[in-house]
Amino acid sequence: MKSLSIAATGMMAQQLHVEVISNNIANLTTSGFKRRRPEFHDLLYQSHRRIGAQSSDVGTVVPAGVQVGLGVKPASIYRIHEQGSMQQTENRLDVAIQGEGYFVVELPTGEFAYTRDGSFQLSPDGLLVNADGFAISPGITIPEDAIHVSIGANGSIEASLQGQIAPVDLGQLELATFVNDTGLEAIGNNFLIETTSSGAATIGAPGSDGYGELLQGFLESSNVNPVSEITALITAQRAYDLNSKVITASDEMMATVSQLR
Repeated sequence: MKSLSIAATGMMAQQLHVEVISNNIANLTTSGFKRRRPEFHDLLYQSHRRIGAQSSDVGTVVPAGVQVGLGVKPASIYRIHEQGSMQQTENRLDVAIQGEGYFVVELPTGEFAYTRDGSFQLSPDGLLVNADGFAISPGITIPEDAIHVSIGANGSIEASLQGQIAPVDLGQLELATFVNDTGLEAIGNNFLIETTSSGAATIGAPGSDGYGELLQGFLESSNVNPVSEITALITAQRAYDLNSKVITASDEMMATVSQLR
């Protein structure tokens, strides 16, 4: 009975759906996290009576035909790039992006990764780094005698030094944008890397056309909505139950046939 395998594909699809939801909920407090949503496609169809086939010698054709679907398959799991809420931290090196763009992080391999997580810190040499100690591009060094560090909406970084009235310009943070953000590949640690689908990164200054502005002393929260995720979880669980009932019903039908004498 095809219904057994069809319902099995439905159960596996809903199992994947629950896994995506669980990952969203697990990252409810992850800075800059973007929730995921699975997309499903129907599988192949078997035609028992082909649509448009000739049904008589006078040229009449079959208007609908008979097609039986073979189940469902996962098509993609894509990120929803909705702006997360801003959480004030009052940490001078915490920076949130309000709008489009990603911070550029230089990995130890020399490659670049991209993130919305702006919880920055300082290395022993005063270099601006992320939580893993990777440098934020372009490399910006904060002097040891800096009394106050100011990060403007346009990414400019200035420091007030001991004994000096005028602030010192230390450089400017950069943001990267992509033609297709969904095509970025997640590698963990809040990092995304570019792929053929995402296109090459376009680097620009915060606040310029197409780039978001920066907020010092804030972090972007995860855009996961607990109410929506719980609702989706209930829907996926009910769909899983219904597919399991189809398997049970198919098994009972097969048992009835096997008991015929």
